[in-house]
Amino acid sequence: MDTGVTTFDLDGWMRGHLAHVEAALALWVVADAPAGLGEAMRYAVLDGGKRLRPLLVLAASEAVAGDASAALRAACAVELIHAYSLVHDDMPCMDNDVLRRGKPTVHVQFGEAQALLAGDALQALAFEFLTPADDAIPAAIQARLCRLLASSAGYRGMAGGQAIDLASVGRALSEAELRQMHRLKTGALLQASVEMGAACGAASDANREALAAYGIALGLAFQVVDDILDVTADSATLGKTAGKDAQADKPTYVSLLGLDRSRAHAQELLAQGLAALRSSGLPDVRALAALARMVVDRDK
Repeated sequence: MDTGVTTFDLDGWMRGHLAHVEAALALWVVADAPAGLGEAMRYAVLDGGKRLRPLLVLAASEAVAGDASAALRAACAVELIHAYSLVHDDMPCMDNDVLRRGKPTVHVQFGEAQALLAGDALQALAFEFLTPADDAIPAAIQARLCRLLASSAGYRGMAGGQAIDLASVGRALSEAELRQMHRLKTGALLQASVEMGAACGAASDANREALAAYGIALGLAFQVVDDILDVTADSATLGKTAGKDAQADKPTYVSLLGLDRSRAHAQELLAQGLAALRSSGLPDVRALAALARMVVDRDK
């Protein structure tokens, strides 16, 4: 199996796949929802974001020779769940943030009530994407995709992690407690992105287990780097408010481990993820390997 990145053109691979994702989102997230709701939904989803989760879906699907149509729908669905979570997380009752993806947050732009509804509608629309009216995606794959996405977004995943996060403000967490919070809040959806991609093809149990291990390591690495950037980058670079975790007295990897140890830990997690890919038995996982390196080496 090939995890090398020297012969893999990640930028070129991303350009082609991102074009398909952006075109599908622009087409499927309609503007004609009632009372301006569609405008708020499109504002939350389009024209911004790294699209890491859709890229992970597509890369994992390609690694297992998955169905391209199912993978594209899964990629867009997971991005809608991510977008809805950001809309709600930014609201005054949660993180009370005013900047996201380099522009005013949805509740600042459209008001709190419309932001709440936009998030609700995006969450529901994600599952519509996974269950098209025609027979293009086999029912068994639809069901697996829905289960993976629902589990990662609910109390076993993202929502549960956010609940822990809100309850942990001002508290000193152990490294194990911090890891568990971030495995749910951030890592679960990243892991699900990889597993959803694998569900679009004929992956073996060994393939799926290795890809899940990769997703776990990647999810934690992403959060460690996020915590590092929160204290080392500015708001203009990040596209969101820098330093907000420290201001809110939230536990982070940097506050617990320090900056140097956090950077070393991100590299350790990268090594774990790449090792999982090598153990997968899949012939070509270069896109997944390159995405992992991009996550750890990013500056925003």
